[in-house]
Amino acid sequence: MLIKTKAALAAAAAMMVGGAALASPPTPVYVMKAGASDLYEKTSSQIVLGSTRNPDVRRFANMMVMDHSKSTAKVKAAALRSGVRPKPPMLEPEQRRMVADLRHAQGRDRDRLYIDQQKQAHQMALALQQEYAATGSAPALRRTAGDIVPVVRHHIEMLNHMR
Repeated sequence: MLIKTKAALAAAAAMMVGGAALASPPTPVYVMKAGASDLYEKTSSQIVLGSTRNPDVRRFANMMVMDHSKSTAKVKAAALRSGVRPKPPMLEPEQRRMVADLRHAQGRDRDRLYIDQQKQAHQMALALQQEYAATGSAPALRRTAGDIVPVVRHHIEMLNHMR
């Protein structure tokens, strides 16, 4: 199951990165995808917090809940300033499957799966934020996306040093 999940995550990241190179999504789509990304980060982190014994995973998961709650609030505020009324975030189908896989994993396997999923999810989030920051149509959201990029990069750097 872990190998299948890694392959699906890699394919999803490749599609996201490949598609992001063309143009940023329309503003309402960006807001929806950013919200889904944050919701996935918070949901998956809360799942792992319920079981992990690894202090590094616990510290990272706590940071994910805090940082992604902040980015959700920033995107929502910028969306409202831009005249976009964001709907409550919903997980995308692939994110729902990833959450289900995480719920079914246990112990160290769950921790490893969580870290693998986080690496892929953060690559996808980075591509989304960078593209919108570069070419998005709403200035307030473009600035917010630009502010989020270094935070996501920091998360990726931390993930790359986790065992």
